[in-house]
Amino acid sequence: MKPKKKTIPRPENKTTVKNRETSSLCLRLRYRTVLGQQIFVTGDHPALGNGDNAKAVPLKYRNENTWEVELSFPAVSRMGADVVYNYFVKEKDGSINMDWGKDKTFNPSKISGQRMLVIDSWNNSGYVENTFYTKPFQNVLLSRTQTKKPLKNVSRTANFTHIFRVKAPLLAKDERVCLCGDGEPLGNWATATPILLEQDEDKIYHTASLDLSALSLPAKYKYGIFNAATGTFLRFENLDFRLLDQPALEHGTVRLNDGFIVLPSDTWKGAGVAIPVFSLKSEKSFGVGEFRDIRLLADWCVETGLKLIQILPINDTIATHTWSDSYPYAAISAFALHPVYLNLAEMSGKVGAPLLKKLEPDRVKLNGLNAVDYESVVKAKLTFIRKVFPKLSKGTFGTADYKTFFAGNKHWLFPYAAFSCFRDKFGTAQFAAWPEHSSYSQVALNKLMKSSKAFRENMELCFFTQYHLHLQLSDAVAYAHNKGVVVKGDLPIGIYRHGADAWQQPELYHMDVQAGAPPDPFAAKGQNWGFPTYNWQRMMADGFAWWKQRCEQMGLYFDAFRIDHILGFFRIWSIPINAVEGILGYFVPAIPVRLDEFAANGIRFDKNRFTEPYITDSVLTALFHGDADLVRKNYLTTTAPGHYALKPAFRTQRSVEAEFKKKPQNESTNKLKTGLFDLISNVILLEVAGAKGQEFHFRLGMENTLSYQNLDAHQRHQLRELYLDYFYRRQDDFWMREALQKLPALKRATDMLVCGEDLGMVPGCVPEVMKQLALLSLEIQRMPKNPMQEFSQPASAPYLSVVTPSTHDMSTIRGWWKEEEKPRIRNFYRNQLNQPGEPPANCEGWINRAVVIQHLESPAMWSIFQLQDILGMDEKIRRENAEDERINVPAIPQYYWRYRMHLTLEKLVKLREFNGEFIGYVRSRGR
Repeated sequence: MKPKKKTIPRPENKTTVKNRETSSLCLRLRYRTVLGQQIFVTGDHPALGNGDNAKAVPLKYRNENTWEVELSFPAVSRMGADVVYNYFVKEKDGSINMDWGKDKTFNPSKISGQRMLVIDSWNNSGYVENTFYTKPFQNVLLSRTQTKKPLKNVSRTANFTHIFRVKAPLLAKDERVCLCGDGEPLGNWATATPILLEQDEDKIYHTASLDLSALSLPAKYKYGIFNAATGTFLRFENLDFRLLDQPALEHGTVRLNDGFIVLPSDTWKGAGVAIPVFSLKSEKSFGVGEFRDIRLLADWCVETGLKLIQILPINDTIATHTWSDSYPYAAISAFALHPVYLNLAEMSGKVGAPLLKKLEPDRVKLNGLNAVDYESVVKAKLTFIRKVFPKLSKGTFGTADYKTFFAGNKHWLFPYAAFSCFRDKFGTAQFAAWPEHSSYSQVALNKLMKSSKAFRENMELCFFTQYHLHLQLSDAVAYAHNKGVVVKGDLPIGIYRHGADAWQQPELYHMDVQAGAPPDPFAAKGQNWGFPTYNWQRMMADGFAWWKQRCEQMGLYFDAFRIDHILGFFRIWSIPINAVEGILGYFVPAIPVRLDEFAANGIRFDKNRFTEPYITDSVLTALFHGDADLVRKNYLTTTAPGHYALKPAFRTQRSVEAEFKKKPQNESTNKLKTGLFDLISNVILLEVAGAKGQEFHFRLGMENTLSYQNLDAHQRHQLRELYLDYFYRRQDDFWMREALQKLPALKRATDMLVCGEDLGMVPGCVPEVMKQLALLSLEIQRMPKNPMQEFSQPASAPYLSVVTPSTHDMSTIRGWWKEEEKPRIRNFYRNQLNQPGEPPANCEGWINRAVVIQHLESPAMWSIFQLQDILGMDEKIRRENAEDERINVPAIPQYYWRYRMHLTLEKLVKLREFNGEFIGYVRSRGR
């Protein structure tokens, strides 16, 4: 969290030598090192390298627990700004481990002509306490419990030699940090009258300035907690003692930055609701949820004790003007908001009232639907905006607030608007097919803005729309904050390949491949998202500038965010551009299998046998049954008796897909197409051109292929050993280093709370990296991370985690109960719910309620539920058909995202009996 440019107010020390022309600062770090480590300090000041680690200042080794450096500053103005600094440890291999936080500061102007010794504590990025200095806690959740009245009896001395500073984020109302220690200056351990510390203006440190010139050293001391309202000492911190051995300076001050008070840091817990904005329904919305509906949802959160609203991505996805644009993870801009969420009445006011009146029958019709009619809603809203824009634009563009918005967002707003204009002009978002402007040029666009009135007006229409979306979302979030509710956004792992980001900066992406996810129980052939993968080397070259801009933009609205598929920061599932299914992908980066490894493992390498589809008569019979002869005749050539190869026109899944688009779409042709896809993916190895020649990657699920199963037993055994080494042994350290090059930079770019969706094929290094960075994990009961468990236990979830029974990519509790295989439901019923006998055929309300309560009782920091799972507790108010509650099915690439609440938010707020019951569950479980 970036500190405000303020320092602790302190009286002038009478021992100051006022005529000295320089000031001296000694930074001393308490850190236990091992041989080969070196410590540096860096900061936003020329003397500290201006934040460039290559110019950082080395500290000198004092002893195995202490390093320090002396810095001198010329006489400076008393109005100088604070310097923010950090330490980092450089390891033998050259890697660095950075001290966390932005709360270490000094001000050269405040020590002008003096000497200051700052004794610092290392702040590990994985300390749980750092979480409570993120945006949701500091601005909303904890600020409501902190009394802002200054203490009347705080301990101050006119002439001080030492400043004690400690962080204590989890204080309850009226609780204050206090200090007790050896000797009279430290209170002689008198807990009835301890030294009280006062919180600084940045709400980070609790401080006390004391004159310890007469104190006998070394002296022991401890921090504690004192109730200022009752005058009662509550407790000491959980350690034996702290030791002060630094005497007062002759002409200066000693500042002790003591880090965190040592108290339990896992006591705060909250609960939240997850729902896409498009799924919200109010009496006045226009067939789809709108930003203003978040305010009503916040009202309901107050009624039920929930403290967080989690939504899906809300970026503009309009690429085709069809229902396929409903997919919220394929945004044409990682920055622009979707016009579908704009409330027309709030945007247009009295000017638009007559036109809105004419649209009222359409609004009522669309709002009465059980699901979103995406195309109709988008068309109606865009048409309305275009009609009222000429009447409203002048008044909007003339405001100072709009000018500030435009100046702060021009870096993405201008290219996004131009992209949108060309998309509509040329009838496609595929910019490579545009007859002009297929490559982004700011110079060309500036000229077009001057020469073409139509282009300029269309650009300004986009500016206008984005500004009003910004106003409405900002207002909704501010309303939620005022109610004590925080808002959590979603950061998609990928960008749409036919979007403004790729058009503007194609060098940041690998456009020749597709990102996706490997096969799992929910998508047996993997997932192909179609996104380009990131060119991480290029992104590192400019210090991840694009990611920092993206985080900055999200930070305008959100308090926390979920990193969609955080595993992509370790390695991404990269799929060839000619593949349709995710099954033909492999992890990038990854340590490949090289030719010499096959011989070393006793495997006779046969490139064609391992890398080409294995096609025999028995394979054709297994895949196509009665259609085997049809496949031989139309799609294959004979290579040997009983052995075949695909004809050149059908060697890739994309070419097969193109061929079958010409045919009638029915069950028979779809079955044939799927069989050909399976034939193409019937390989053991994927060959890739690498920097050192031929490289090979195992096809995931190799053992399930007919190609593998037709090998002899020895080859199968040897290949399997190499396969296990490739996927489960050799990559972990490599992937950890990859993640630690990216994720710390992402986290440093924001003060939001960061959560990671760490689901799927999770490398063994992921939990350790997330622990190192204090990133919250996602724990789902029916997707255990321990392969030895059938279900995970909410009661065993780590504190820094989010527990949930379902997500938008899964069926709800009720839906799962209905669709899951009966033996697994029986195991859940007996082992997780501890119920005897056979489970009911349907998920009755009490079962749903029991699952929700299990998650509320979890030790996890957050338990977050889909709205459907909360309402599922009550059979009187939940939706009749559980299948209608599903938001997305990942196994279906072209899925229509259109789920809507069946109750309006106004009705939800008024469900007094249900809301009263639910808030009882939330509060009684300490959330």
